Amino acid sequence: MAPPDLLLDAMLGKLARYLRMCGYDAAYALDRGVEADNQLRTIARREDRLLLTRDQTLATETAQSLLLESKDITEQLRELAEAGFDLTLADSPSHCGRCNGPLARLDPDEQTPADVPDPATEGVWRCQSCGQHFWKGSHWADVAATLAAL
Repeated sequence: MAPPDLLLDAMLGKLARYLRMCGYDAAYALDRGVEADNQLRTIARREDRLLLTRDQTLATETAQSLLLESKDITEQLRELAEAGFDLTLADSPSHCGRCNGPLARLDPDEQTPADVPDPATEGVWRCQSCGQHFWKGSHWADVAATLAAL
């Protein structure tokens, strides 16, 4: 069974990045300029997304929702793990950590900016929506350690 597509409210931006690294399609409310509860419910329903929220009223009023109680990112991840979410890093990143757009792996001969590793020696992906580059660097290792400690 495929993991659910997610919509995260304005209080869960950092969590969205973690979930994207785990392969989830994790739309974030502020990326879409949305904060109002009625707009979040409409998007969740229209796009068949599970709404993740820290707002108890919003969770109660939204059919497909999961209330997260903690403000702490590690505790939020723990709550999701306890709810049955697979929180392992994807072998190949598929969603942009910045905008949730699709990622495409660069060919080894493609040119990259000076601050991005050479795709001939390291896997590099580019977001098809915003152009951001990604690779499995120190941030990837830090996230892996956080997830392993859950």
